[in-house]
Amino acid sequence: MELGWLLWGTAVLLLLHVLMELSPSVNFALRIGFYCLLCVVSSALAAVACLLVNGGRTVKNMRIIRATVRTFKYFFGLKFEVKGLENFKVEGPAIIVSNHQSILDMMGLMELLPDDCVQVGKKELMYMGSVGLIMYLGGVIFINRKSTSSAKMVMSEVAKTMVAENVKVWVYPEGTRNCTGDLLPFKKGAFHIAVQAQVPVIPVVYSSFTSFYNPKTKLFTSGKIKVEVLPPIETKGLTSDDVTDLTDRCFSTMRETLFRLSGRPSEARDSS
Repeated sequence: MELGWLLWGTAVLLLLHVLMELSPSVNFALRIGFYCLLCVVSSALAAVACLLVNGGRTVKNMRIIRATVRTFKYFFGLKFEVKGLENFKVEGPAIIVSNHQSILDMMGLMELLPDDCVQVGKKELMYMGSVGLIMYLGGVIFINRKSTSSAKMVMSEVAKTMVAENVKVWVYPEGTRNCTGDLLPFKKGAFHIAVQAQVPVIPVVYSSFTSFYNPKTKLFTSGKIKVEVLPPIETKGLTSDDVTDLTDRCFSTMRETLFRLSGRPSEARDSS
């Protein structure tokens, strides 16, 4: 009986391997499915660890979450080449902004997440089972993107909280995933927070995933991601009248860096 199950299991694994080699769609679906399963299971296990070690919702739980997610890259053959980590070493709170490409961004985020740093995410994520639970326990700040007034109130509270608790806040200013190899126009919320709290903005740029990950073409293979943490942009003395200029400067700098890291230097020059 056991031998029969072993033979059937081996046959299924061989069939899946052949299908993955022959069909990009099957390869993509299986890899994404495994990634989602890994997120759900590891979130549940990490949640237990967070509750046992820290007792509830706190940014300290991000250390446990970070250590867990950093193992994911080995399952998918991803390598991170990181530069500029010294730019995180600013005294006091700061706003960190980065480009947002896909559901794989969590791996990139946890690869270089500094201590005492929380993220801003859409409220819907809180209801995603164990994944939502671990985000809640890690101190993620949830906002209702459908309600402008609610989002503004939360952002105002974020500015006060980050100063009072001396934490950094990580925001995706594009507001949604974008796997085109370019940047979407930035929303100004993060920059309003930085100006209101008079804290620096630290841009973080990840190279384009399109060479190894593209949902439209069902591409998902191993690959290398270049990451660069850019020098902080000071906001001391700036007012709400300067937010648009601050947003535009950050966008231009990050877009040029994105093209350079992604091996498109001519587009980087054109964007400047």
